[in-house]
This record gives sequence, structure tokens and C-alpha cells, in this order.
Amino acid sequence: MEEIAQVYARALFEVGVDQGTLELLAQQLAQFAQALHENRELAVFFFSPYFTVAEKKDGLHRVVEGADPAFMNFLEALTERHRMPVIFRIRTTFEALYAAHSQRLPVQVTSAVALDPEVIADLGRRIGQQTGNEIELSSTVDPEILGGIVLRVGNFIMDASIRTRLEQLRREVAQA
Repeated sequence: MEEIAQVYARALFEVGVDQGTLELLAQQLAQFAQALHENRELAVFFFSPYFTVAEKKDGLHRVVEGADPAFMNFLEALTERHRMPVIFRIRTTFEALYAAHSQRLPVQVTSAVALDPEVIADLGRRIGQQTGNEIELSSTVDPEILGGIVLRVGNFIMDASIRTRLEQLRREVAQA
């Protein structure tokens, strides 16, 4: 499944780069995937083997209005090849390609208590300076980490939480 998602995501990505519609395709893919995620009946319709390709294409044209022609062709290709259930993985892969292309780096800051927005912004600026990328910064609060922060920069995770340190200490004591 993962290889299939990569092939389709890369194909859509390359069409977007060639036509200069990369941002538009990213938005439309995200909207369509979100609609399938939020509407179970819609997802069942497009994922079900009980409906014909013609019925699904007709439904596609009724549900999706005003989309880029390349995006409609993409959705029709997924429908014809019975690949619509892979749409969520395609979206994830496409977003990663888009982020790398536009040199955007997702940064997630998780803390036990809400941090001052200026502290979070300063952290984002510093990471941006060190990596040379535009930072997409988000912040969440998770009381279960007890204290400290967990910083996710792209695929790299730096866990400086008290919970993790306590867990490491517990393992060391258990081994001794």
C-alpha cells in the first residue's frame, strides 16, 4: 500500500510542479481527503466494491465541483484503478513532498503546561535559522509528560520530558 501511495502522490506532485498548481492541488487533495474522513457514507461509497466505476465517477462529479482538471483526472484514475482507499496515505506522502519542495519544516512543541507564545515563536525562529527552512510551528499541551518539552522537528524527536527521564531512571534501577 505504501508504494502505491508514493507512486500516486509523486505523480500528482509532479503534475503540480509542471503546471504551477502545486499549492492548489495540495489544498484540493487535503479538502477531498478531509471530506472522506468526516463523511462515512461518502467514504463507504468510494471505497466499496459494490458500486461500479461509472457510478463512482458520476458521484465524483456530483461531489467535487470546480476542481482543477488535473485533480479531477487524478481522482478518476484512482477510481478506475480501485485505489481510492489509499487516498489518506497519498495525502500524507504528497504533503511530505510538498513540504520538502517548499522547504517547510513542521515543528511540534509539546509541553506539560501552556508555554508563552513568544517562547514558542523564538524556538521556531532558532530552528529556522539553523535549518534554513521555513518553519510550520504548532504547539500542544500534554499534562502526561509531567514537565519539560518534547520537540518534533520533521522526523526528529527530542524528548526532554520529565516523564521520559523518570522512565529511564526506572529502567536503570531495575537493571542494577
